[in-house]
Amino acid sequence: MSAKATTDMSPSRLPAMPAVDSWRYNPPQSPWLDRLYEDDHIMVVNKPSELLSVPGRDPAHYDSLLSRIREQHAEAAVVHRLDLPTSGLMVVALTLEAQRDLMRQFRERQVAKRYVAVVAGMVEQHEGLIDLPLICDWPNRPRQIVDWQIGKPSQTRWTLISKDTANQTCRLSLEPITGRSHQLRVHLASIGHPILGDRFYATPEQQARAPRLLLHANALSFSHPISQQALSFEQAPTF
Repeated sequence: MSAKATTDMSPSRLPAMPAVDSWRYNPPQSPWLDRLYEDDHIMVVNKPSELLSVPGRDPAHYDSLLSRIREQHAEAAVVHRLDLPTSGLMVVALTLEAQRDLMRQFRERQVAKRYVAVVAGMVEQHEGLIDLPLICDWPNRPRQIVDWQIGKPSQTRWTLISKDTANQTCRLSLEPITGRSHQLRVHLASIGHPILGDRFYATPEQQARAPRLLLHANALSFSHPISQQALSFEQAPTF
């Protein structure tokens, strides 16, 4: 199913989003750093939910995946990010040479990423493509919205993994073709299947059904920035 072909999701047609309460940053302390791979140039880690990818502007938001890595690798730099509540695989550059090449790979869409999500409702088809243009909702940032006039092209492929009819939920595999902010979360909410635990795009009832956002980056493939060896990593979600 292509959402572009079958769904009218102009900003005026999107459902009203629930208010988001103010939050206090409380990053998880254990495991301190879950490393899957490390050499002189890169590190692949499993970011826990509720840990920032990079330090925030507020000094209280300094603790992050990057700040933890920099305690041992002062030149470390992120080349992509995961949202605060999203868990899963990230590759971090430890040298400037590695940073430049990994950024090129992401820019040229040579990096393959896959996510697992648990969404509300029964998905009717086995797979599909969501093609909805996204833009920041500036009065309510960091929220994003679908906007057919000025939104940036955004595509997500999805595949049904399993259905839970008793709880009226589905587990999906997601492959973002583009990499917009909140893309997976907005795309799924826009077709009527918000991710459980999403405090931005799910209803209060859907938020309360999970202790965290049920979205996890479970697979990551790219070329080593120095040797150009093909590397692939997988990490199953805990939900």
